Amino acid sequence: MESKKNTKDEIAEAFKLLLVKKDINKITVKELADSVGVIRPTFYNHFTDKYEVLEYIIWNELLLPARPLLENDMIYEGVALIFSNMKKDKEFYARAVNIEGQNSFEIIARQQVTKLLLAVIDILKKTSQHKYAWLSREIIAEYYAQSMCYVAISWIKRDFLVSPKELAEIYEYLTRRSMVEVIDEYI
Repeated sequence: MESKKNTKDEIAEAFKLLLVKKDINKITVKELADSVGVIRPTFYNHFTDKYEVLEYIIWNELLLPARPLLENDMIYEGVALIFSNMKKDKEFYARAVNIEGQNSFEIIARQQVTKLLLAVIDILKKTSQHKYAWLSREIIAEYYAQSMCYVAISWIKRDFLVSPKELAEIYEYLTRRSMVEVIDEYI
């Protein structure tokens, strides 16, 4: 027996369908609510605005499924899963990366990935002290969130030219080598 989706998931699905068809600035809360068969106040019971819907999608559909892999030190597999889930919703993400401004896709994605990486760091960290005091868990999470989002957004903007698995290999290659090593291999 298939369970009925909750209202948040229904709104998220409606948002994805609408964004594929039109610019985010043209999508109204009323239109989202109507497409799910609820009233506007019901939308606001679940989300403050349509950008929070985007946060919800990124967190629940991309990051949460990968979290157990990342928490078990299966970084490559977790990143590959994130990229695979992006490709499954290729049309949506191709439109979403064009959202700009203070609520841009890039900013929202980076914040959500940072939040996930902070949680993973807290589970995996083996010591409370680090050789470099400046290199806090926040700096580490932000650095890798920035790099992961850059790779993903560049991939989307280049029409998903490589497979999710190959992109995860590329990301792993870049993050496991120094900049000097990478440059030396290309010169």
